[in-house]
Amino acid sequence: MTHPFLDLAPLGAAHFAAIEDRVARLLDTEQDVVIMQGEALLPLEGCIRGAARPGTTALNVITGPYGQTFGNWLRDCGATVVDLAVPFHTAVTAAQVEEALAGNPEIDFVSLVHAEAATGNTNPVAEIGAVVRAHGALFMLDAVASVAAEPLLPDAWGVDLCVIGAQKAMGGPAGVSAVSVSERAWQRLAANPQAPRRSYLSLLDWKERWIDGGRKALLHAPAQLEMLALEACVERIEAEGLDALMGRHATAAAATRAGAVALGGGLEPYVYEASDAAPVATTLRTPVGVDAADLVARALAADPVLPLVAGGGALAKEMVRVNHYGPDATRGVVHGCLAALGAALGEMGRQVDLEAARRAVTAAWV
Repeated sequence: MTHPFLDLAPLGAAHFAAIEDRVARLLDTEQDVVIMQGEALLPLEGCIRGAARPGTTALNVITGPYGQTFGNWLRDCGATVVDLAVPFHTAVTAAQVEEALAGNPEIDFVSLVHAEAATGNTNPVAEIGAVVRAHGALFMLDAVASVAAEPLLPDAWGVDLCVIGAQKAMGGPAGVSAVSVSERAWQRLAANPQAPRRSYLSLLDWKERWIDGGRKALLHAPAQLEMLALEACVERIEAEGLDALMGRHATAAAATRAGAVALGGGLEPYVYEASDAAPVATTLRTPVGVDAADLVARALAADPVLPLVAGGGALAKEMVRVNHYGPDATRGVVHGCLAALGAALGEMGRQVDLEAARRAVTAAWV
């Protein structure tokens, strides 16, 4: 008995390369794009372990939990790490990055997360990229949550290593990711004797055995399902139009923020300024005395498929996240999430205005 998900023909090198080309067009990049067979932590760790070594001084910008992870990897590589941490309710500024670089002129590597879905903030990469480029450091960007939700231009912004994943705004699979690599990043990796080689983490293996070989022989058998799903979600983005897709995410974020404010009950945006808020997810601070995890559990009891989660770690008691990305960046999802949160807050004795929230969402969805 045949099965469409099990009886798949092998994915050949030409097909793999064609999917890479479509991802490169999505990023509007002339840099090499490597698709890696794993969740985006694979290329993120590969980038850091390829670029960092003893003698490296790295500026690691922390605006959420992934920045903390990058710092751990950098230190494990023997790098000296200068952490630039800002409160999770805001974004880092180019001026803060410039000040850190001026105070530490030996910095030769900068790591930054574009949008932190976990905390709901987004950082001004274009301005930061100009500062990093003027300083001369290599620039690595985690754009997993931002790709397809807001503008992302690695070439124009001077990003040397730009990592994306398909599982958020792109609406694709979690088990495949990609990284664009500048020529000077390749040179940095090749000059690092500690860079992974003959390893699943190795970007250099892809460069030497795949790209330099004319993309004719794959390093290993690719995961057909994930690659075909990635191709399908890029096709869907192309059909909708990238600008339209980004507009849908921006509208979902604005509507969620406005609806939460109108709902009341003590719920308020976690990220203070709308300009610092990521379009991929909206984080909300619960009122004093209301446990966020409990609130989310009550809201999901009525509709378990809503994209609502409590914050991670210490934020689990005070943060609710509305994940309005990919297929969930719709007015119906936003209405549903706020209605469920409002009903749960009402059960907990809080005064809410469901009709005001509904009107605010409708007004924002233009």
